[in-house]
Amino acid sequence: MGCYECCMRCLGGVPYISLVATLLCFSGIALFCGCGHQALTETERLIENYFARNLQDYITLAYLIEYFQYIIYGLATFFFLYCIALLAEGFYTTSAARQTFGEFRSTVCGRCLSTTFIVITYFLAVMWLLVFALSALPVYFFYNMATTCHTIDVLSETPSSINQLCVDARQYGLLPWNAVPGKACGMTLSNVCKTREFFLTYDLYIAAFAGAGITLLALLTYVVSTTYNFAVLRYLGRKGLEGDLCCGELCWMDTLAPPSV
Repeated sequence: MGCYECCMRCLGGVPYISLVATLLCFSGIALFCGCGHQALTETERLIENYFARNLQDYITLAYLIEYFQYIIYGLATFFFLYCIALLAEGFYTTSAARQTFGEFRSTVCGRCLSTTFIVITYFLAVMWLLVFALSALPVYFFYNMATTCHTIDVLSETPSSINQLCVDARQYGLLPWNAVPGKACGMTLSNVCKTREFFLTYDLYIAAFAGAGITLLALLTYVVSTTYNFAVLRYLGRKGLEGDLCCGELCWMDTLAPPSV
């Protein structure tokens, strides 16, 4: 076999859709976790400097931010390992494995493993849809804040009117109702919107929201690819092409006739 045939055989066994989904998942999680972690830190600084004077007013928020940052560490680790596992499952279910095992084979262990990945990935996709929706809330808050600041700049010639334009962090649940001042109004709010903390935090939350969307797309792609792999395994089983490998011999996913995704 020549070099060209060898290369084409290797390329034919690459699960391209699973590979693309893995790259999307890595980039999305990196964007979500990295930007989300820093955005939470900047949010605490913004609240501390402009919306609360007493430490006791935002101590609960500070604890929640720290708690969510630890969750971000766990998410990054989990998704890194899980994406590697899904990519490995994609490689094991390609026709390239046929060169190792010989005939097309489909074992009960392989089908059970494929089913497990489908269920877990589907559950993660549904849960991450909720995360994607929740990640839009801080973007909505800062968007309203930026819109209010723009209105204040337009009406800057009428001070009596702009003093009635406020952003109250207490209404969004960021601070308790007895927090002082808890809100920023008029030119004070306009000056807050011109600070580095505001622009940086706003951009970080937008990037984290985009990362959550990319991760959701990756999970949906994984659902499609793992479902396809399982369908091929079922097809081989109905055709009576099961091999004689047993689960006790660490059979993983054996081989499929068509290339996997």
